[in-house]
Amino acid sequence: MLEHVKTAANTVLAFRAVGKVTDEDYTSILIPAVEEQIKSQGKARFVYVIGPEFEGFEAKAMLDDALFGLHHWRDFERIALVTNHDWIANTMRIFLPLMPAKTEIFHTNELTDAVAWAAA
Repeated sequence: MLEHVKTAANTVLAFRAVGKVTDEDYTSILIPAVEEQIKSQGKARFVYVIGPEFEGFEAKAMLDDALFGLHHWRDFERIALVTNHDWIANTMRIFLPLMPAKTEIFHTNELTDAVAWAAA
């Protein structure tokens, strides 16, 4: 499931992955929220928290993520990934050189720093 994370920065959209992230989470929560931010601000500033309460992605959710990212390839201004999962951080590092958005990886104890960076 995806939970909205309230931040002090109203220009930053943040979500936390809890348990298993599903196709429904992407189609009914994440995608509409990001598309609304793009519509209202022109670009998205996004913080994605994948911490210890995360259990995995459904296969369809991973496909949704990839297709959504390709569709909005240039619509993200900043992406902060906040995680304590090495495999997620390392996978993101592989794609960093290809991503047009400024992207940083933070540890789960650096959420405040991640939001501040995304808002800058």
